Amino acid sequence: MPSVVFADLVGSTGIFERLGDETAGRFVTQLTTALAKIFEQHNGRVVKLLGDGLFVVFPVESQALTACIAIQERLLNKPVHPGGTGHPVQMQMGIESGEVVEIEGDCYGDAVNSAARLADLAGADQILTTYRVRTALPRELQARMRSLGPMYLRGKAEATEVYRVEWQPEREADVTVMGVSMFGPAPTQGQLEITLAAERLRLQQGDRIGMGRSRTADLAVNDARVSRIHATIEWRGGHFVLCDCSSFGTWVYMGDQTAPVVLRRTECYLVGKGQIALGCDREAEDAPVASFVVKA
Repeated sequence: MPSVVFADLVGSTGIFERLGDETAGRFVTQLTTALAKIFEQHNGRVVKLLGDGLFVVFPVESQALTACIAIQERLLNKPVHPGGTGHPVQMQMGIESGEVVEIEGDCYGDAVNSAARLADLAGADQILTTYRVRTALPRELQARMRSLGPMYLRGKAEATEVYRVEWQPEREADVTVMGVSMFGPAPTQGQLEITLAAERLRLQQGDRIGMGRSRTADLAVNDARVSRIHATIEWRGGHFVLCDCSSFGTWVYMGDQTAPVVLRRTECYLVGKGQIALGCDREAEDAPVASFVVKA
């Protein structure tokens, strides 16, 4: 089935600030042109370059996935540093399959929208995809998938089972605790405990809390990176759902995973235990980080 890939450059705004518009524009154009050639080598058709990203369509799912892995491995093994300074280039990618309608050289459809949302959701060096793509892959590629559980992608009424591609061998040992199937039975009861600084709250079924810079927030955070109403947590459909409402995003770390799920006006289920970083990665200086535990 046709498969859609969105691949976006991470931190392009910072590159333009460091190098200036002319130099950064030339660098980004050279980079996306080089990546386009790699996609084409895997039978992909580049529909358009998106400034700091690419929109590509493949005949089948396996070609889309192997192309994305090839690019991530290339950037890992041969790092590219913008202007010779700063952090190496990193990409975030989303893959979805489904019917694609072509009109005057452009492509449209639900798969296009979902792939774009997945790319937005992915963190640096990550490839996110769906249950639909996973089931169409050969077994050896399916084995490289780790479930991130059901998530609500922006613009979709129903939850989507999202998977992260474990393309780096050293990360394959990471075990996600988010692997709760959207097709499995929902818990009939639950409790969530969340701690931020000196505050601790307990949520039961039917509860809803807000986190943010506003003094009226249930968990108030005085940090410029945190929006007034940054995120909410509520019990919905048998799960606690975290919804990002912020300007800068929310980083969610499940269990012992080192790679976060990055929410940007999107949602995810909270399962097991983990951490929630508001407005920045938890490794950032003085990052506002909440810990949570979900109990049946």
